[in-house]
Amino acid sequence: MKGTDGGASRARILARVRRALADVPAHERPRDHPVARDYLRVHGRRSPAESAALLAAHLADYRARVHRCGADGLPRLLRDLLAERGARRVVVPAGPPEEWLAGAPVERVPDSPALTPYDLDAVDAVVTGCALAIAETGTLVLDGGPGQGRRRVTLVPDHHICVVRTADQIVDSVPQALERLDPLRPLTWVSGPSATSDIELDRVEGVHGPRLLDVVLVADAAG
Repeated sequence: MKGTDGGASRARILARVRRALADVPAHERPRDHPVARDYLRVHGRRSPAESAALLAAHLADYRARVHRCGADGLPRLLRDLLAERGARRVVVPAGPPEEWLAGAPVERVPDSPALTPYDLDAVDAVVTGCALAIAETGTLVLDGGPGQGRRRVTLVPDHHICVVRTADQIVDSVPQALERLDPLRPLTWVSGPSATSDIELDRVEGVHGPRLLDVVLVADAAG
C-alpha cells in the first residue's frame, strides 16, 4: 500500500506484533526455544530413477513439458525446442556449457543488469540450468548460480527451458532441498508454467511468468 493509509496499516501491524511480544524477556532469543523437527523428511524410499520419474510426473501435472536425453543429445534437443517456437533471440545466463546451444540458429542475448523488463519481454526464450529439483513437489529451484542468471530472466520471457542433471540435482523432498540451498541466495521456486485461476476456476497462464516451461532431464550430464 502507498500513502497515508499504507503507513497507518503498517503501524497497526507493528503495534500488534509488539503487543504479542510484550511478555517476552528482552534477553530471550529464538534459539533459546528449539522447535521439534521430527516430521518426515521424505515420503518413501526411491532409487534415483524413481525420483526422476516422480519429478517428471509432477511437472507434467503442472503442465510443464518434460523431455529426457543424454548429455550428447542435449544440444540437438534444445535446438529443436527453440525451433518449434520459432525462437530467434534467446537469453543465455553466464555459466552453462558453450555446447548447449551449439548449432542453434539464434541470437544469444547475454544476461546483464542492463537488460530491462522491456528488453526481456522482447526476447523469445531463456535457457537455464537450476540449483536443484524436488521430486515430491515437482519444483525447480534456481539460486542465481552459474547457468541460472538473475531472477527476472526466468520471469519475463514467455518461454523458459530449464536443464536438470538427474545424476546430482534431483532431491526427493523440500527438507532435503533446504539442506542443500543457501538461504542468503535469491531463491526462485518454480512449479510449472506461471498460472492463476479466477473464482470460476478458469485457468490463465503467463500472468506472472512464462506461459511455457520445458524441463529437460539430462541423464548423464556432468559439471
